Amino acid sequence: MEKAVNEGPHHEVRDGVWSGSWVAERLGVGLAGDDRLTDLLGLALRRNPKRAHLLVSNVLGKHVPQSPSVVYGHGVELGRRVRDLLGEEEARAAVVLGYAETATGLGHSVADGLGLAPCLHSTRRPVAGLAPAGGFEESHSHATSHLLLPEDPALLAGDGPLVLVDDEFSTGNTVLNTIRDLHVRYPRRRYVVVALVDMRSAADAGRLEEFAREIGARVDLVAAASGTVLLPEGVLEKGQELVARHEADSALPGARGTARPAPTGPHPDDDGTRPRLTRIDLHWPRDLPDGGRHGFTPAHRERLEAALPGMAARIAAALPADARRVLVLGFEELMYAPLRLAEALERTTDAEVRYSTTTRSPVLAVDDPGYAIRTRLVFPAHDDPADGPGERYAYNVAGAGFDAVVAVVDSVGDTPRLHAPDGLLARLAAHTTRVLLAVVPSYVPEPRPAPERPSMLPEPLRGPAFSSYAPEEVGWLLQDLSDVTLEAPTEEREEAIQSGGAHYAESLPVEYQPSEQYQELFHAALETSAARIARAVGVVTETVLAERSPRPVLVSLARAGTPVGILMRRWAQHRHGLDLPHYAVSIVRGRGIDANALRWLAAHHDPRDVVFVDGWTGKGAITRELAQALTEFEESDGITGFDPEIAVLADPGSCVRTYGTREDFLIPSACLNSTVSGLISRTVLRADLVGPHDFHGAKFYRELAGTDVSVTFLDAVSARFPEVADAACAQAKDLLAADRSPTWEGWAAVERISEEYGIHDVNLVKPGVGETTRVMLRRVPWKVLARAGAGSDLDHVRLLAEQRGVPVEEVADLPYTCVGLIHPKYTRGATGADGKAVTV
Repeated sequence: MEKAVNEGPHHEVRDGVWSGSWVAERLGVGLAGDDRLTDLLGLALRRNPKRAHLLVSNVLGKHVPQSPSVVYGHGVELGRRVRDLLGEEEARAAVVLGYAETATGLGHSVADGLGLAPCLHSTRRPVAGLAPAGGFEESHSHATSHLLLPEDPALLAGDGPLVLVDDEFSTGNTVLNTIRDLHVRYPRRRYVVVALVDMRSAADAGRLEEFAREIGARVDLVAAASGTVLLPEGVLEKGQELVARHEADSALPGARGTARPAPTGPHPDDDGTRPRLTRIDLHWPRDLPDGGRHGFTPAHRERLEAALPGMAARIAAALPADARRVLVLGFEELMYAPLRLAEALERTTDAEVRYSTTTRSPVLAVDDPGYAIRTRLVFPAHDDPADGPGERYAYNVAGAGFDAVVAVVDSVGDTPRLHAPDGLLARLAAHTTRVLLAVVPSYVPEPRPAPERPSMLPEPLRGPAFSSYAPEEVGWLLQDLSDVTLEAPTEEREEAIQSGGAHYAESLPVEYQPSEQYQELFHAALETSAARIARAVGVVTETVLAERSPRPVLVSLARAGTPVGILMRRWAQHRHGLDLPHYAVSIVRGRGIDANALRWLAAHHDPRDVVFVDGWTGKGAITRELAQALTEFEESDGITGFDPEIAVLADPGSCVRTYGTREDFLIPSACLNSTVSGLISRTVLRADLVGPHDFHGAKFYRELAGTDVSVTFLDAVSARFPEVADAACAQAKDLLAADRSPTWEGWAAVERISEEYGIHDVNLVKPGVGETTRVMLRRVPWKVLARAGAGSDLDHVRLLAEQRGVPVEEVADLPYTCVGLIHPKYTRGATGADGKAVTV
């Protein structure tokens, strides 16, 4: 069940001017709900394809400098209310998880209010040798990948309540992604979601409770205030236009707002010289973590509390004697330590102390009292971030009248770039009399062994018990979910996937039953293309045998790769007399490859002999997914040798080096679903069905045996092996001597199409004949782009488009034969239950 609790401390609007009025007047955006919302929140604008407006908290200490006691007090009060909700016994067993980067300090503060709970926060900073205990995506953010890196892997393994803390609870997507990921590994009975503001829409309000029922756990919600954002029609486009206009204006000479270069002339202090930097030795306690990136326990908290007065006194002693207004500026994820230092300083000195931190988030600055972000300092990243160099920001610091700024960074961030002429310290020096630097030692834990996993994994599933393929053709490293109802109407799945309410791998589409006309098209296409496919099979198999391994272990990515893996196995047998092992495994976009399948393979074969096989490439998303997943697997399990290079039948996207052809033509196995893939469904990964020690799941549709053409397809292609063998071997020899480096042309084309058609999401653009066919069979298509003059390869696509009422638009110079577009704003209400295309 979900319980919403909305009482909390009140904070007045400063000077009687709401810092959201500028945006509200120009875009019609408004806040509805508790009276305190306009006290807690202002509004700003950002360049973001999904959401133009930004809710700016006045009490978080991120974008708006605020009294540290106010910032800390809000978090502590929320923690006390969580303790009252849970009761003393459950509160003692709780673990608090804050979200990076915005809610790291808030999560800590909630843990302090809760009492005896350890705290952990997610991070975007990986640590070599430390295996993630989990990870998730924050879909609306400009930087989405979160890692969980506790020093003690058992921190998340208990069954006490998990308290998830974020500054804002808007759609619930981030929380659901987190719980899904963690519930698979560490299931528990209770979760509590904590936020400063609960801003869910009416449509999102019931999702948390529905999700709780689905996983069989209780989920409570505690917020300081609740309401919703009122967004008029077309606000995203209007917001983007407004941002573009003001960014152009701010670039004009004399414009105010963004502060980039430090002044070159003399500063009015220190006899015309620039303000000098003062380093403060905090005497930070030895081996005390700088925050919750790797876990922060009650014992750590006691040590910090004892050391704070002394550290604050050292900062106070370094301040100018006449300083009346002081800012303590934290550093991205490093929010809690600077907050507690600022709060202690506030009690130590007579000066007015304010607290905020730098951030990754790009926000438009407008110098107006009714706008939340008045000024913006821009400087380069100075901590060697995992996602590469880029701009960072400090808001509402310039022009705020601070006599001194105390920059608090961790030692990883104390780099030459911090001290460079365009670095953060120089930017601050242009706007204050004195800059002080306090460096907190970065805590890097010693890796501990993860809890042991069961060593026994089941043997592969084989036909005829699972699939219509012969048992020697393929072993499925999957679990059989045939008795579970997983199918959902295509329209319901599309809406759930696009809204973030479900991942595509958590359900199955209803299996498409081809009409007689469509089956005739399949057989005609097979007759026409069998020799061309056979030749491509020969080329890719000969390339693998010559370049990768003389006795490869074929591992196809279920299910599109499985028929190709079987054909490659047949070619090796036909041409070289080899009896190659072949398995099928699951890989899920956004979730990675089945790690238990990799463990089984490593236990039975040399990973260096494994060759991953897929049917075709589109834009290369699975290619990237596999490479990332194997890197994470090496870090978590210490097993090396798996090569991320995929061998494919067709590579129209130019994403791989090992392929049979780069032409985009019809592979008939793409025309159908399970009835050409051994009667096996697409793979399933859902927390309540797939445990941490299970293979991913799939269904065997035995009831469709009457329309099964899986073996028919294989036999038709392999029958052509003798006639194409010489040509295939000659082509493979030429390819081995050629430059086959991927150009990623497909990815570039998809990005261009996404923008040209106003979709702004590459995941909704499906390039190539195979991917377009999948869109028509499994998703809710918007339109099909067809290369002008494309012939019979598109007969089946045109038939499906006619049946579903989807327009086919001919396009000159299309790099693929066709591209399928999924509707970017799909809801059942917008399209109708028939799933036909929307006209926009």
